[in-house]
Amino acid sequence: MTETDKAKSTQPEEAHVEVTDDIDPELEALLQTPPLEGLTDAQAAARLQQFGPNEIPEKKTNPILKFLSFFGGAISYLLEIAAIVCAVLGNWIDFGILVFVLIANAFIGYYEEAKAESALDALKNTLALHCRAWRNSKLVEVESRLLVPGDIIAIRLGDIIPADCRLLGVGVTGEETEGTLQIDQAALTGESLPVNKGKGAIAYSSSICKQGQMLAVVTKTGINTYIGRAANLISITNDEGHFQKIINHIGNFLIVISLLMVVIIFIVQKVARDMAFKEALKTVLILTIAAIPVGLPTVMSVTMAVGAGQLAKKKVIVKRLTAIEELASVSTLCSDKTGTLTLNELTFDKPYLSKKGNTSTDFEGTGESYTDQDLLTYAYMASEPGAQDAIELAVRGAAEDRVTILQNRTEQHNIPGYKVNGFIPFNPTSKYTEATVTNLETGEKFRTIKGAPPVIIRMVGGHEQASEAVTDFARRGLRALGVARTVDPEMTKFEMVGMISLLDPPRPDSAHTIAECNKLGITVKMITGDQLIIAKEVAHRLGMDRAILDAHALTDSRLDEEALTDRVIKADGFAHVIPEHKYRVVELMQNRGQLVGMTGDGVNDAPALKKANVGIAVEGCTDAARSAADIVLLASGLSTIVDGVKTSRAIFQRMRSYALYRIASTIHFLLFFFISILVFDFTLPDRLVLLIAVLNDAATLVISVDNARISKRPDKWRLGQLLSLSFILGFLLMIISFAHFLIAKYHFDVDDDTLKTIMYLQISSCPHFVIFSTRLPTWFWKSIPSPVFAFAIIGTQIIAMFMSIYGVEFFEAHPIGWGWGVSVMCISLVMFMILDIVKVFVIKKWSFELTARLWPSPKRRAELEKRIARKVELTRVMANWAKARKVVLMSHAILAFKSKKTLAATKANGDSSTTINVTYAIENA
Repeated sequence: MTETDKAKSTQPEEAHVEVTDDIDPELEALLQTPPLEGLTDAQAAARLQQFGPNEIPEKKTNPILKFLSFFGGAISYLLEIAAIVCAVLGNWIDFGILVFVLIANAFIGYYEEAKAESALDALKNTLALHCRAWRNSKLVEVESRLLVPGDIIAIRLGDIIPADCRLLGVGVTGEETEGTLQIDQAALTGESLPVNKGKGAIAYSSSICKQGQMLAVVTKTGINTYIGRAANLISITNDEGHFQKIINHIGNFLIVISLLMVVIIFIVQKVARDMAFKEALKTVLILTIAAIPVGLPTVMSVTMAVGAGQLAKKKVIVKRLTAIEELASVSTLCSDKTGTLTLNELTFDKPYLSKKGNTSTDFEGTGESYTDQDLLTYAYMASEPGAQDAIELAVRGAAEDRVTILQNRTEQHNIPGYKVNGFIPFNPTSKYTEATVTNLETGEKFRTIKGAPPVIIRMVGGHEQASEAVTDFARRGLRALGVARTVDPEMTKFEMVGMISLLDPPRPDSAHTIAECNKLGITVKMITGDQLIIAKEVAHRLGMDRAILDAHALTDSRLDEEALTDRVIKADGFAHVIPEHKYRVVELMQNRGQLVGMTGDGVNDAPALKKANVGIAVEGCTDAARSAADIVLLASGLSTIVDGVKTSRAIFQRMRSYALYRIASTIHFLLFFFISILVFDFTLPDRLVLLIAVLNDAATLVISVDNARISKRPDKWRLGQLLSLSFILGFLLMIISFAHFLIAKYHFDVDDDTLKTIMYLQISSCPHFVIFSTRLPTWFWKSIPSPVFAFAIIGTQIIAMFMSIYGVEFFEAHPIGWGWGVSVMCISLVMFMILDIVKVFVIKKWSFELTARLWPSPKRRAELEKRIARKVELTRVMANWAKARKVVLMSHAILAFKSKKTLAATKANGDSSTTINVTYAIENA
């Protein structure tokens, strides 16, 4: 074996990994159709009855039922109960207000909700509508939806393949062929290059034939095809959104405490105080209305809608409003490689260049190296004009961009200074293209060839350096092409010019975007259908670690789910991925509690886009990906995602600050009225309570334009902290309210009507000013509120103050005068500053351990146990590292001590050269 042969034998193989499906014997028997006869009409009709049409089944949702579903949920149920109570009592104004809020919330949800049916429609539209098939021994045009297993179809250049089919190695007119089809299945598998498929290989439905022609037998149709499985994954993905879960948690919390208090009050009023049923019901109505965060869904939706407008200006289109909140919380971003992180086009990379005059034994030759321009010029000569092959296009494009003589040509097919006398196109047997060329200036004739590296190396008689270069390219996932030319008058002796390397390169902004995501606390994982070595090379160029996992490990039966999830979380990316793998990756990380974002552009990405918390369709995506996604990027690459994350985090901070304020206000309402009704039999007129709720929530709508501080880590609701802090603030607000109540009632001895108005102003202003504190997790002065926001908050309370000072009969507000009005407002302003100190203290001292102990749940307890176990394990590992470090340091000390002895002995012997060597060794140790 020669050195060249050895190099070739040790060269890593760039083999395409084909995903195959098992075909059961019963179906296999139906596939034995004679190629030039096809099925008869009777056979086709029987199989159509058995297997169904070749289309993806649709699942339609009744729009009326869809609309009515938005009247469900914890907060909606509270609103509906309150509306029913108002109707029973004949309180039609309050009833009308509550019904209006209910309908408004439902309409917002209905029009903003993304529907799975649209994704299915888009997948259906990617299928070919017609194809040519052999039926009754004739080649006829058939509707694609009528194809059945066993049909013989003709596949030609440019055809969209209508169903999964097995290539027969037979030409369209029946001749045997050893050729292959070049199939572009990037939209299905994410592979950056078209793949060559020959006899016996499976061509997937919706992939595109880029080169060649062949007959094939249909193996699977409809939902059983590769793309059909993707559609099925979308149709079974109906997970409740993260934001909806949060709103329901908050609503359920308020429902439980509200019902508990309402039932107690109703029993006391009806039994202990012998109050009439309607009167008792009217008394509890005030508490029910107070408990409802009427504007919570509306304020949240408006805040997100304004944010969606801001994102649209940055070319980030939001299809589902709640995706904004979820994007702020995303901790892991799974990005499709081909077309998203990379350009999805082969480009010229750094080549290997031979020396002029080189031979199989003398690689130096004249010592002068061929240049990039020489390499590309000879390759261009041996390229087929007009060929749509990806590699040919890449070579011709690189040459036209870089070679001086090919620029500014008058005739695009000519090469200035040269004439191509003859051209031999690529064929699977020779595996190279060849051109015979004349140099018009010197009259020299020569042949130039371009093709598979082993063939070109063999044609030049062997070339070890070139073989090593090809091996290096292969290890890094680069596609290599050899180029050589003849150097003798007989045009028989070839000389190596060099090796072209081709790669689908990263987008110019991808590495920066990944680094920015990492700064924002988001881990980026690359997902591709490409080979493992290509994925590792791209990861390296993007500045990512090269811990790329072969996706087939996701189906390793030897690993339990916990171990598999650990693998997924630690991996930097996945190769050889199919749609089920992407879906599985998202599912495993979600099961571990992570919020996952998924980007993609192809049909193969659609199921995972739908499954992810935030599905992001990138620029140039297919209709299927766009329909399944929550967010669509209009600008190329991922750079706009960073803008989207920053904007969404600002929006999240606004929503969380509002939620904290609103829950604290609600708890304050509930506690105050619960005690005041039971102990003092004191209530406010229901219109004043509604006015507090509606007017204050209307003012807080402008929180959507407030200034916000962007978090450097993924945002989390931290419900335990949120509810606990809300309860603490609400409890303190209740104490402040009772201080006003008791002082006004017993110290100043005001009448009941005046007391009610004083309490209205206090309950309206004091909790409302607290929003200046809750808008930040730190001290309130660290970020100044926007002028619009400050004006709206202060303005509504000035209105409330003037209403209280002068009185408004419609709302049953009696005048209290300037003294009470100004005093209450000033105290409210001071109180929010005191409560700000409490807020900062609680947030600083809070931890997950505290949440798990105060708000225990099986999930929180289990997570706490895991965290404690991880902490113990980390402590043990660090202790072991410390021991190992100690041993290493002791070893270095012993080596240094021995080296000093040697040095001393050397000096005694006067050997200066050894001394220098020993000194150098000590310094490097």
